Amino acid sequence: MPLQYDIAVGLRKGHKVTRIKKPTKKPFLSKHNKFVRDIVREVCGFAPYERRAMELLKVSKDKRALKFIKKRLGSHLRGKRKRDELSNVIMQMRKAAQHRDKEKDKEKDKDK
Repeated sequence: MPLQYDIAVGLRKGHKVTRIKKPTKKPFLSKHNKFVRDIVREVCGFAPYERRAMELLKVSKDKRALKFIKKRLGSHLRGKRKRDELSNVIMQMRKAAQHRDKEKDKEKDKDK
């Protein structure tokens, strides 16, 4: 077997270093963190770019909303996640509005 010497060309050229291992486990959202984030969202509301994106989503401009959010957040994957998050918020707002309307109708029926 021939000897292997460190040479300045090829696949393994350069100074030998040990690589830093990246963590493989993605941190998960705990109950407490979710609670805190919900409270902060409730108190602070949405950022101006999020409100604009929600308006685009309300008029079914999903692709334009993704393009806009992607420009603000810097990557395609972050943009998709934010768009999904805002779509879910819009759906929840619609469900809450329907629920309120049903409650009002029940109250009107009781008064009659």
